[in-house]
Amino acid sequence: MLNASDFLDALVTNDFSFSSGVPCSFLKGPMQLLANNGSYVAASIEGEAAAIAAGAWLAGKHSAVFSQNSGLGNLVNPLTSLNQPFKIPTLLVVGWRAAPGVEDEPQHRLMGSITKEMLELMEVEVVELSASEPVMRQQVKEAATEVKTHRKSVALLVRPDCFRDDPEQLTRPLLPPRPRGILHSLMGNEEKPSRHQALEAFQDIVSSDAAVIATTGKCGRELFTLNDRDQNFYMVGSMGSASAIGLGIACAQPSRPVFVLDGDGAALMRLGTMSTIGQQSPKNLVHIILDNGAHDSTGGQSTGSESIDFPNVALACGYAAAWQCGAISCFDKALKQASSTEGPTLVHLTIRPGSIKNLGRPTVLPHEVADRFRQFLLKA
Repeated sequence: MLNASDFLDALVTNDFSFSSGVPCSFLKGPMQLLANNGSYVAASIEGEAAAIAAGAWLAGKHSAVFSQNSGLGNLVNPLTSLNQPFKIPTLLVVGWRAAPGVEDEPQHRLMGSITKEMLELMEVEVVELSASEPVMRQQVKEAATEVKTHRKSVALLVRPDCFRDDPEQLTRPLLPPRPRGILHSLMGNEEKPSRHQALEAFQDIVSSDAAVIATTGKCGRELFTLNDRDQNFYMVGSMGSASAIGLGIACAQPSRPVFVLDGDGAALMRLGTMSTIGQQSPKNLVHIILDNGAHDSTGGQSTGSESIDFPNVALACGYAAAWQCGAISCFDKALKQASSTEGPTLVHLTIRPGSIKNLGRPTVLPHEVADRFRQFLLKA
């Protein structure tokens, strides 16, 4: 059996200094040690963890994602529509419930029987982690080569009793509750702006050193059409993951301004990420939600956002401040205030549905967007 500390030492030795995930009883030893030393971001769902790790990779840190195999269903979307097209590699550490020949609970049996094939179908290399320390260290080293040199994702499958329990592991004490953040309402008397107008105002304000993550759909397409910049990361898949990518970047580079351009439908799809952002409290993150109440890219279907109070949701999740805006002049003011306020902060702007005519798509391939964005982030 392995000591959790030896496994984590193998990860660090091979430059995996950042991790995120969702708990698994097979991985409780390593995950507890990670939580104790502060190098682990506890995610609300597995797909969020993958997106956080992707953001950290873009910011220069090789990352590991911890999960039980029952959570692979929640990882399918980011692995296939984020990691694969952008060629963002990750190391998965997966507790293998109901592995072949191992009795387990009924809810794990089907996933246990298809875990390896499911990962391989998603072009993830699979390695069964050995309980022998020398073999384990060699496996981690080889996996690191695949991730760092060949930009391939690798999954280390962990069977029951691979790690021995350590009675001396301590649970990190809960942090005291923070004071509720401040709500600012700047509605104005003007008509609702378009997304295009909002993005124009945003580009006039955002600093040249800031990281900008634009959510999938027409937001990224309009931003690209306005002015393509190396500091922009245009998502083309993994809807709802923009804020988690931004969190990963903000954690990895805490001195760099990070702006997330989100939509109401995307934000609702991964609303739990707001709780993770609040818990981590990155001071450099500004989360912007452009809310038109519609899924513009798929025909304008309602998102139901008219019944959602995003600013107060953000404050309840631990954001330091939130701005509610209903006009472009107010949005301009809110952005400037949010950028100079210790975050995380949220700016919510109500916009009208629709987009510019003859809207094109980014002509830069996703992996090229990732490469130049990563180079931008790694500049001194």
